[in-house]
Amino acid sequence: MNGADAPTVLRLDEFLAHPPARVWQALTDPRLLARWFMPGDFRLTVGHRYTMTGMAMPGTGFSGTVQAEVLAFEPERMLRLGWRDADPASPAAADWTITWTLEPEGRGTRLFLTHEGFDPGSELQRRARPLLPRGRRRPLTDRLPARP
Repeated sequence: MNGADAPTVLRLDEFLAHPPARVWQALTDPRLLARWFMPGDFRLTVGHRYTMTGMAMPGTGFSGTVQAEVLAFEPERMLRLGWRDADPASPAAADWTITWTLEPEGRGTRLFLTHEGFDPGSELQRRARPLLPRGRRRPLTDRLPARP
């Protein structure tokens, strides 16, 4: 993955040696999401609000708990989520939109991530922004079973 963009947006892309259906499964199956991203009560329904729990990052103000909402999706093509820290007292006060876009490429998939809504006036969000690409390097398909 790579990424350089405006201070309010982070764009990353990665080639995955899996067809779009498998990558989509990794993005939308709650059991698989828990393996590569964060556990939560995700359901692929526009308007569904859910909670994800990960590791707190005090240096960035992240509490470790995220309130998310499914904003839009196109099966095997695009998933858009609203994402904010569940702790209202969080000094980072993140209110982000995250969009995954899948494009077939040869026998695999090009996965694009657009992470929008960084506040360039927030010291903590400026610190968190460069950490996100490293955290996303954990390939989501590494832990997919050979067959669905």
